[in-house]
Amino acid sequence: MTELQQAPSSVLAPRTGQLAPDFELLNQYGEPVRLTDFRGGNVVVVFFPFAFSGICTGELCEIRDNIAAFKDSSATVLAISVDSKFAQRAYAEQEQFGFDLLADFWPHGAVARNYGVFDEASGMALRGTFIIDASGIVRYVVVNPRGQARDFAEYRQALSSLAGQ
Repeated sequence: MTELQQAPSSVLAPRTGQLAPDFELLNQYGEPVRLTDFRGGNVVVVFFPFAFSGICTGELCEIRDNIAAFKDSSATVLAISVDSKFAQRAYAEQEQFGFDLLADFWPHGAVARNYGVFDEASGMALRGTFIIDASGIVRYVVVNPRGQARDFAEYRQALSSLAGQ
């Protein structure tokens, strides 16, 4: 597992073994999605900088194309950026994402701040991934530097480790 790198936020990201901060955001259809509603199953929270950007699109399309790996681990994917629900919907439709894209639009980046992955200087979320188990405990955390895509193989390894817990 990759160790969390220091994010440029005043809030420290939750560490493995800690309870994940709850949140409620609107998805691309304007429906409220609350993290605690997924208790009993695993959740992969994927923060990404912006809809329609190159690296983000590549990462989310890799998740889309390999969604079976998440479903096989009883994991729901929740992808979050500071974009509006309208931008999220257009993005989801264009790329045919079959998972929720959540709008951390207002208050701007509040959930990303609570997870320690909001970059105040640029006004966007960093590429942070949090895998949360069925009890709401963070089991995997990684934050990638700007411009560096996440390693999909690490998702597989982290998800497979949940089976043994």
